Amino acid sequence: MALPPQKVREAVFQILFMSDFAPIEEEMVAFMMAEMKTTRREIVGALARVKEILEHLPDIDAAISRAATDYAFDRISRVERTILRLGLFELLFDRSIPQAIAIAEGIRLARKFGTVESAQFINAILDAHAAAKEPAPV
Repeated sequence: MALPPQKVREAVFQILFMSDFAPIEEEMVAFMMAEMKTTRREIVGALARVKEILEHLPDIDAAISRAATDYAFDRISRVERTILRLGLFELLFDRSIPQAIAIAEGIRLARKFGTVESAQFINAILDAHAAAKEPAPV
């Protein structure tokens, strides 16, 4: 059964979050298939998306640091940092996703996986980035 885009984004978020603790391994595919009740193809697609994000991580983390002027990068919670990494990847490198969708989905993920304040923080950072219309790194 094909996952809707929101659930695919959640799978990407969860795998990206896990990658902060341990390398991505093939066992994750079976685990995520069972957890999300979906096909191997869907999870392999989510894994490919995570690998794309990880390739651009230095640029994405630099953009987070520039936008989060009141917070040191290492003070941002792992959940918020992961949501920001996904959201900024979509804003910087995925031209198929409109900015408003990337921001709204970041806020939705923050409400689902973060704290009460997470959604406001994510909104502020992604919105600041979108307002600045920062060009994609080369």
